[in-house]
Amino acid sequence: MSKKVTVAIAGLGSRGKDTYAPVARIIPDKMEIVAIADIDREKLEEVAKTYNIPEDRCFNSAEEMLAQDKLADMMFICTQDRQHFGHAIPALKKGYHLLLEKPISPDLNECREIVKVAHETKRQVIVCHVLRYTPFYSKLKEIIDSGIIGEIVSVQAIENVGYWHQAHSFVRGNWRNSDLSSPMILQKCCHDMDILLWLTGKTCNTVTSFGDTYLFKAEKAPAGAALRCTDGCKAKENCPYDAEKIYITNKATGILSGNTGWPLDVLALHPTVESIRHALKTGPYGRCVYHCDNNVVDHQVVNMRMEDGSTISFTMCAFTDKIYRHTKVMGTLGEINADMGTNIIDVYPFGGRHERIDITEIAENLSGHGGGDVRMVEDFIDSLISGRSDNLLTSIDKSVESHFIALAAEQSRILGGKPISMDSIRNG
Repeated sequence: MSKKVTVAIAGLGSRGKDTYAPVARIIPDKMEIVAIADIDREKLEEVAKTYNIPEDRCFNSAEEMLAQDKLADMMFICTQDRQHFGHAIPALKKGYHLLLEKPISPDLNECREIVKVAHETKRQVIVCHVLRYTPFYSKLKEIIDSGIIGEIVSVQAIENVGYWHQAHSFVRGNWRNSDLSSPMILQKCCHDMDILLWLTGKTCNTVTSFGDTYLFKAEKAPAGAALRCTDGCKAKENCPYDAEKIYITNKATGILSGNTGWPLDVLALHPTVESIRHALKTGPYGRCVYHCDNNVVDHQVVNMRMEDGSTISFTMCAFTDKIYRHTKVMGTLGEINADMGTNIIDVYPFGGRHERIDITEIAENLSGHGGGDVRMVEDFIDSLISGRSDNLLTSIDKSVESHFIALAAEQSRILGGKPISMDSIRNG
């Protein structure tokens, strides 16, 4: 392949437009965006202007773009969860390599089919499991592989989703309803399933899971709650999930504090006080969290028995102040506490000297999933230029295993915690 990889982007949402497209400006000698597709004409025109994409390479849908002859070396598929399969299969058959936003698909058979077609067409597919590319998890993997804590016996991991992030994405937002998108354990936590498998180097044998929607439902609504936060809600003062607090006055996320990035740019292409207030009055993000059409869980635990008898326990919870991941790895010779919120890894060899590693002292860029977003895209681009995929940190075959575990966990949860054999999931 030539020294510059051409890219077509299907879907100009937060990930396609704001995360992956800007990599073209970071590595312009390696990556060029040559075609784009989105149903939002305003976004389409803005991205076209930013990256000098001609009108005849701007399409009003991914389907319209895929109806053309092959336009680029690779395609970034950043459309909605249940659209991935319908876009990935024709793209592979046209000869595109794929950067595929997670999840691969919420359907097991579709996951298997994408893997199958990727092999048949001899195309590379990288699922956006960006945590493998972060300096934090790269260092944690290095420490585990050094053998300093011996054989891994048990792992405890938690994803602290954050109260306002849950309200934004999984109660009011695109991923609120599994019938429209994916189960939360897949959509949000396939990252975690993937990273836990990678860190331990183990294979899962059996999964059990429990979880539910504890808070975000009508019967939990406080007295006086309105259907929209802007409609004179009498519970507003004491409600942390109030949309005007999250999007307007919150110091970390509100427009009045000067924030114009995520999550505000989901509500308006160019956020202003006026455009955000309008979005809250007219769009889904102004709805009361107790009166939405959500059905995904707000807390879930997953227990995994690995093939060697070791165990992994994972917790996802909406009800946290901060958004971060924490992992405790317990081995036969020591333990590790890894806190992504502080970027600190503590290593405790039994009977030995405690070592503390501050990732901020050894990494240059921790933005975008802890620095993983840009590294993942550039690594994939480099593999296509060199014609070698053996050094990639991930592949479609590795990524699909995380989906098998997540979907097994969802089956178990629905069945009241019934143990699910992974062989039954992998083999259909």
